Amino acid sequence: MNKKERYAYVTDHFRRNMPDAASELHYGNAYELLVAVMLSAQCTDKRVNMTTPAFFEAFPNAEQLAKASVDEIYEKIKSISYPNSKARHLKGMAEMLTERFHGTVPDDIEEMQQLPGVGRKTANVVSAVWFNRPAMAVDTHVFRVSDRIGLTTGAKTPLETERQLVANLSEEEIPIAHHWLILHGRYVCTARNPHCAECGVREACRHYNNRQKQK
Repeated sequence: MNKKERYAYVTDHFRRNMPDAASELHYGNAYELLVAVMLSAQCTDKRVNMTTPAFFEAFPNAEQLAKASVDEIYEKIKSISYPNSKARHLKGMAEMLTERFHGTVPDDIEEMQQLPGVGRKTANVVSAVWFNRPAMAVDTHVFRVSDRIGLTTGAKTPLETERQLVANLSEEEIPIAHHWLILHGRYVCTARNPHCAECGVREACRHYNNRQKQK
């Protein structure tokens, strides 16, 4: 199976079986999504969703968050991984968002990355999820799953993975493909002991087929 056939097989499967794939983070607007994604770095969505209700009650918008001290922010997120650095980043993000962008999350990926604590992955998530732009965020799941299936070849960095995926997916597919790959990696193509017997794309999977040849 060549790369074009593999992409067609995989996207057809996900389109039929996960037509409404979406982020598992809870949010109500772009500000809340940005905060949730920043908190989710090296942390589970479940833990983030347990934390954000009280956080958003205390800091319902960027202006309120900017006024808070780092210690006050820390107290609301101390159950999250790396709370010290995330508290500083959240305050810095809120200050710049308020001062430079009038409290509104910019829809431009490059502008979003000017915010403290906001890297390319975070900006791509917000761009795809909230603004429905053809942006491909690459986290550990997307990086691993893309390589295993064979959607990417020789990609050494998240940016290389992003570029290969974007080059082979339609603009319409890119925002939802991010969720397809994350959810597949989270529940089926797990880091250790992937559930190949339950996988609907195994016939197109480079990793699975290589294992079969070795038997």
